[in-house]
Amino acid sequence: MLLRPALEKFSVTYATSNPQLGERHAIPDVLDLPESNRSRPLRVLRCCFRAWRLVRQVRPDVIVTTGALPGLLVLVCGRMSGARTIWLDSVANSGRLSMSGRCAGLFADRWMTQWEHLSGDAGPEYAGALL
Repeated sequence: MLLRPALEKFSVTYATSNPQLGERHAIPDVLDLPESNRSRPLRVLRCCFRAWRLVRQVRPDVIVTTGALPGLLVLVCGRMSGARTIWLDSVANSGRLSMSGRCAGLFADRWMTQWEHLSGDAGPEYAGALL
């Protein structure tokens, strides 16, 4: 939600694994993704199918995600559909990139971190922090 002001001039569709996000921030028509992580492979598979359907339904030009595995799955599906993709690793991962963040580097057009010490030639780009 920290990026919301920067995105206001665009037509934005929000997707989240947090069903209360839309209500809390007065955002209508928030799309839902099942929560998933690597320790629950069947949920990952379910989320992957939902991510694919979501991308086919919305047909985004650009996907921006700060999320964990559900966001990564949307990013990969979007990339396969021709969308430009931007990954912003979570502000919570200050010590090292999340596993999803490391994988995102393989698929994202722009791979970014909010922590300068995590950036580098073989790592994500640092262009400032949200906090």
